[in-house]
Amino acid sequence: MRRRFAGSVESRLVVLDNLREGVLTPDIYEPTLNPLYRDVLQHYGVTALPCRVQDPDRKGKVESGVGHAKRTPLKGQRFESLEDAQAYLDRWEERWADTRIHGTTKRQVATMFTEERPALLPLPIEPFRYYQYGERAVHLDGCVEVEAAYYGAPPGWIGRRVQVQWNDAVVRLLNPTTGQLLREHLRQERGRHRIHDEDRPRRTPLSTQQLLHRAEKAGKHIGQLCHAMHAKHGELAVRRILGTLALAKKYGIASTDDACALALETSTREYHFVRRYLEHNPQLPLSLRQVDPLIRQLTLYRDLIENRTRQEDQS
Repeated sequence: MRRRFAGSVESRLVVLDNLREGVLTPDIYEPTLNPLYRDVLQHYGVTALPCRVQDPDRKGKVESGVGHAKRTPLKGQRFESLEDAQAYLDRWEERWADTRIHGTTKRQVATMFTEERPALLPLPIEPFRYYQYGERAVHLDGCVEVEAAYYGAPPGWIGRRVQVQWNDAVVRLLNPTTGQLLREHLRQERGRHRIHDEDRPRRTPLSTQQLLHRAEKAGKHIGQLCHAMHAKHGELAVRRILGTLALAKKYGIASTDDACALALETSTREYHFVRRYLEHNPQLPLSLRQVDPLIRQLTLYRDLIENRTRQEDQS
């Protein structure tokens, strides 16, 4: 809309209603603003002061304008695209909205805007780049997940939460307390990782060492495969190791250890090989007759039954 007006509002200070899209926590002295809304205002050089809660006389006249737009040009309308909707609104504005007499000022809208246009402030060179935002936990591999892709955080943030902003081009990690930019990454495809070289650990973290020790205790070949994956992928292998241990829990230690042994023999040495092998070659658990020492040989049961039957006949 600002581009269509060829300028920004002449006011550097606006009194903001406590709408949820703009104000997360209403407070007359220190409100918490929606970060996206806050950054839009900063981009255009505007400061917002939310009004007092339940004080309608201290805020701008906005509700009637919203209702007017809903009832007049948009009521009952459906559009195939934003371009079609914009073209329709352009015609409506030119033929009806600009030519009407404003109910409060009793003047034509187009005439008033012509008088006010010179007071508009110049727009920034670049338009504001919209983004999505949220909060994410930094996992054991030092990464946060955004739409199934993984982005590295600085050292010391494992187990903590960071604020994340992302759009089609970049992902930004921010300190949730200070708002300081921690890292900025180019967007990656689903399943891919992006880690700055300076964030890669120089030695194996204690948490990863403990995870590898769990793998060794689970099974000989499970441990060997997990060590091989860690040697190849570094900290990115943490999720693969966790996945391998989850397979051992789902399919059993023996079956998973055999699958890991096959992965080592074929030099595949990847988690997805073990998972697919177990999915396509499910092995039934061993029967109680094979593993329980309390189950005697069948001949002993046969002799016991014959002795009991002979004793009953004699009696």
